[in-house]
Amino acid sequence: MNFEPIEATDRLGRTLVLRNAEPKDANMLLEYLRKTSAETPFLLREPDEVKLTLEQEITFIQRQIEAERDLFLIATYNGKLVGNCSLMSKGGYRKLKHRCNVAIALYQEYWGNGIGEILLKTVLEVAKKVGYEQAELDVVSTNSSAISLYKKLGFETYGRFPDFIKSSDGSYTDGNWMMKKLK
Repeated sequence: MNFEPIEATDRLGRTLVLRNAEPKDANMLLEYLRKTSAETPFLLREPDEVKLTLEQEITFIQRQIEAERDLFLIATYNGKLVGNCSLMSKGGYRKLKHRCNVAIALYQEYWGNGIGEILLKTVLEVAKKVGYEQAELDVVSTNSSAISLYKKLGFETYGRFPDFIKSSDGSYTDGNWMMKKLK
């Protein structure tokens, strides 16, 4: 979907621009995906698993722009990407049209400054406007900061995934399935 850019201010007083990802952002977004995957154990990919080509990323971004109810929202500060939040349909079937998935990630240097909250609130407002009735997400159960934010915004834990992820050291971590009613 097309999202008109807006400005928001984080807790440090920085002015952010929230806007659609655009095809011209593809290289920046691929680097972001590699770096954020290396910065935290909470994302689902290891850095060496980011194998998308530039063309694949451009195609993905273009599909998000063209989709009626999907959004790939990015936040920039002084033109630099700081984070993203996505809104995606659970599927094209009528029985699933009331549900959407949301996902969020930030460069670690921007954690704790309210940017995640700004992004997620914005995406949830859009989700409600386009007719979704519930937003869902999966989160690694040890990601207490993210879980705290999700609860603050009205998400509740409805299920637990044992051994949700297996780290490269062989250890397992559970995951939570969280949902927020939007209506």
